[in-house]
Amino acid sequence: MKQVLIKRGKIVVDEISPPSVEEGAVLIRVVNSCVSVGTEISMVKSSGKSIFSKALEKPEKLKKVVSMVKEKGLLYTYRKIMGFLDKSYPVGYSISGIVEAVGKGVEGINVGDRVAAGGAGLANHAEYVRVPKNLVVKIPDSLSFEEASTVTVGAIALQGVRRADLKLGEIGIVFGTGLLGLLTVQLLRTSGVRVIAIDIDDKRLELAKKFGAELVVNPSTNKVIDIVLQYTDGYGADGVIFTASTPTSEPLSQAFKMVRKKGRVVLVGVAGNPMEIKREDLYEKELDFLISTSYGPGRYDKNYEEEGLDYPYAYVRWTENRNMKEFLRLISTGLVNVKSMIHRVYNIEEAKQAFEELLNPVSKPVMVLLKYNHTEKKNIEDYKVIIRNRQVSDRIKVALVGPGSFAEAVHLPNLQKLKDKFELVAIVGRRGEVLKDVGKIWGAKYVTTNYNDILEDPDIDLVFICTRHKTHAELTLKALNACKHVFVEKPLAINEQELEEIIKFFESNKNPPLLFVGFNRRFSRYAKEIKKHVSKRINPLFIRYRMNAGYIPLDHWVHEEGGRIIGEACHIIDLTTYLVGNKIVSICVEELTPKTEYYSSSDNKSFILKYEDGSVAHIDYFACGSKEYPKECMEVHFDSKTIVLDDYKSLKGYGIKIHEIKTSVSDKGHLEELEALYEGLKTGKWPIELWDLIQTTKISLLVAQN
Repeated sequence: MKQVLIKRGKIVVDEISPPSVEEGAVLIRVVNSCVSVGTEISMVKSSGKSIFSKALEKPEKLKKVVSMVKEKGLLYTYRKIMGFLDKSYPVGYSISGIVEAVGKGVEGINVGDRVAAGGAGLANHAEYVRVPKNLVVKIPDSLSFEEASTVTVGAIALQGVRRADLKLGEIGIVFGTGLLGLLTVQLLRTSGVRVIAIDIDDKRLELAKKFGAELVVNPSTNKVIDIVLQYTDGYGADGVIFTASTPTSEPLSQAFKMVRKKGRVVLVGVAGNPMEIKREDLYEKELDFLISTSYGPGRYDKNYEEEGLDYPYAYVRWTENRNMKEFLRLISTGLVNVKSMIHRVYNIEEAKQAFEELLNPVSKPVMVLLKYNHTEKKNIEDYKVIIRNRQVSDRIKVALVGPGSFAEAVHLPNLQKLKDKFELVAIVGRRGEVLKDVGKIWGAKYVTTNYNDILEDPDIDLVFICTRHKTHAELTLKALNACKHVFVEKPLAINEQELEEIIKFFESNKNPPLLFVGFNRRFSRYAKEIKKHVSKRINPLFIRYRMNAGYIPLDHWVHEEGGRIIGEACHIIDLTTYLVGNKIVSICVEELTPKTEYYSSSDNKSFILKYEDGSVAHIDYFACGSKEYPKECMEVHFDSKTIVLDDYKSLKGYGIKIHEIKTSVSDKGHLEELEALYEGLKTGKWPIELWDLIQTTKISLLVAQN
């Protein structure tokens, strides 16, 4: 499908894989999309800036880069930064179209319905989009697709009006008469509010007058504060809705001075970079300064937007979805006019010209739309973007699923290093614009959003799964049933039911494909050196492992998808089992009991594993430690000897002569695990035996539950 993307300050229309429908979402064939003059044009300008300019604008990000260099090394950091700069980014957040497919759990929306949808990164300028159900509304029968495509911008304007809370007969100022401002003028007039419009563009002020503003003022040619005070009998306006986008904070200061005592200023636009507020502007008149959060309640709440959980109508009358629906109703009844603001409708292929016109300081159109003709109807469920032709090879042919930041920073570079052993054939993901960039960078033959494409591809030997935790077991089983070998990042499963399904598969298959879980630490040079010595021991091992995991906010997805013990502490369980070389016979678990809700007991646990040979592994996994303290440390004690591993950066022996390894960054065996996997695939000998993989997962589940 065709999609509009931004890359290094330029607009491109590219052919990418379309999204597929998912649970809780709707797949839409786009008819029209609205181009936002403010948000999207600023994105184009920002993406064209050099890395040095961006660093100067946001020095806090430079600090993160320095910290990453210290922790991960220069090469890792360089790849991350260059990957960020070279990627294409989607634009658009307001569309109209026809429903192509409906995901599980979506009610009230059916295939063939005319709908409008919003959401940055979701309702993109693209032929097909996938949008969560709470960001989709039906279009009234009397409304055109063109008008309905403004739904998101309208909801933003509507939320700003609600925040201002201006009453019938009061005076409201709209500061900035771009698209948002002109919609705000109309919404205020519909509410019975007397409107003053302010802008430096006389043509837009004329439109504001046409839409009901009773006074328009150009501050570049008039003393705007004096005029407003005179017009309001010296009191000032009841409220200001600031919809302008300006690089300085002076217009905002003017807005404060135009408001009466105990009045209200609502920021919808942008006022300065950075924004500066003078205390005296607000203090003397005891003003309220409010921010309007985009489309309304629900915005930036993943439970609402991603999970589809609605707020109770009685307690939250106007949500994102209800604002969008109400705006379409206002257009359909003629109370709001958007048609006269549409400057031109461009074909998707002309997107570059559309953006150039918006950037033109002479024409300065209020709004342009894109249209999608869909002359080439393709089967959306079976769509690959071919990047280059296949070549005959005897290497292990890989399909990587989930090209996230970790896969790009670690696994894809390592697969490339081992290109004599592995051949990257395909990459599967959710976002087409990301896939094509990643595919080109790492040399994939094709990219696709359809997982079945790789399962049905006879050339794929190994499915490499790097998706979010909740999908691991399902994707693993599908690949195994398709007779594909599997590398799945930890965890293998996030609950007992998923694990049982995997066990059943292997119990019912005599010659199954190889399964490998990304327990990389056992393959590190550090672990191998320790193993070489502990294998010669007389008595059992006493192991103490500390993982200073670091705090992750409790609303992060990792806590919802099994938790951090299942998702990360499993690494330690696997490592200690590797060193001991025996099965676990018992476990004992204790957890932190926090006094506040900032920390959770679920990722602050101490547990002891007892092995068949009498070895003991005491593992402390916690999120309440200092970021400045090293993340991991292991002590291995046996036969009057001690080996200390410090954060996979150094290894030291006490009472024993070992190869005392040192590395500048943590070396946790990610490359070596792929080398071991290759040998396993070639020889048929599993790098980690099935019982071991199952045991680690079972113990992780038990520790997490206790």
